[in-house]
Parts: sequence; structure tokens; C-alpha cells
Amino acid sequence: MPENFNAGSDVVAQILRGAKTVAVVGLSSNAMRASHGVAEYLKAAGYRIIPVNPNEAEVLGAKAYARLEDVPEPVDIVDVFRRAEELPAVAESAIGIGAKVLWMQLGIENAEAAEKARAAGLVVVEDSCLMVEHKRRRG
Repeated sequence: MPENFNAGSDVVAQILRGAKTVAVVGLSSNAMRASHGVAEYLKAAGYRIIPVNPNEAEVLGAKAYARLEDVPEPVDIVDVFRRAEELPAVAESAIGIGAKVLWMQLGIENAEAAEKARAAGLVVVEDSCLMVEHKRRRG
């Protein structure tokens, strides 16, 4: 666990306070998709959103990138909206770009990806919605 995290305290709150940039893997321009709603909320809450989706050119006014490795700036949180079996590769990419957090959205868990990311020093959150957790801690 990174040094700036205090054991025994609310790690998610610390993640949310410390993060500025969120790469959303699987972010869709379709407003009906969960990824779009979550990213739109996070952008309104002040986070820089970076869409990562090879099928998109731009989402929510931000240039989309095909892969995490293509993102030209540091990323704090990699927020994943992909099928669980795709997570080990996403974890490798998150590690490769030096992300601090691998966040798997509601319904997404992958022990191999979580173990790999934790071993590389990332904080891992599984089966949890970034938007819900932010709203929970907002006031």
C-alpha cells in the first residue's frame, strides 16, 4: 500500500481525495451506458476523465485513447468497465503506466488481476462503483 495511505482509515476516501485523473477503461459515448453516467458524474465532481476505448474518438469532450499505454499523462485511478476475464490484461496496463489505483466497477472481480496489481503496489478496489462511493463520502 502506498505510503500516503493510513492503515485503519477510510482508504476509499483517501483515494478519492488524492486522485485528480481517472482513466475510464470501456467508457462509452452512449449516454445509456453505466460507464458514461459514472464518468459524467466524476467529471462534474472535478476529476479529469480520460476515456480509454478503441471504439471511441471522443467522450464527454475528452480525446479517447485505444489503450492505457496511449494515455500521455499520469493516471491516478484506472476505473474499469470491462468483463472480468479482461481484467488481468488491464491490470498489467495499469501497472505499466504507473497508476496508483485499479478500480473494478460493480459486478467486476478478478482475483488474478487484483493479486497482480497489489503485488505491484497498486491499491485495488473490486465490485464497487466509484460514483456511489464518492456520493457516500461527499458531505
